[in-house]
Amino acid sequence: MDIKVHSDGRKLNVEVKGRLDTITAPELESKLKENISGITELSFDFSALEYVSSAGLRVLLSAQKIMNKQGSMVIRNVNDSVMNVFDVTGFIDLLTIE
Repeated sequence: MDIKVHSDGRKLNVEVKGRLDTITAPELESKLKENISGITELSFDFSALEYVSSAGLRVLLSAQKIMNKQGSMVIRNVNDSVMNVFDVTGFIDLLTIE
């Protein structure tokens, strides 16, 4: 998995490539913890994300809970496979997906 983080003050954009699973989810969680303080707009770009597991969903839910208190979070460019996981797990109703 490859994670690119771009911040410009109050906005944080996170590009995730590869698989977000039990092995890689802690890396994303760590990057978010390092960068989320003071952020009011969190955006994920999943155009190159191939797969998300329950461990990845947990990290996204945790980020959503933080952003509910300090701003907004959106997930963009989700492929059909990942969207299916969001749909089946009910996360489609918990997350803002564009």
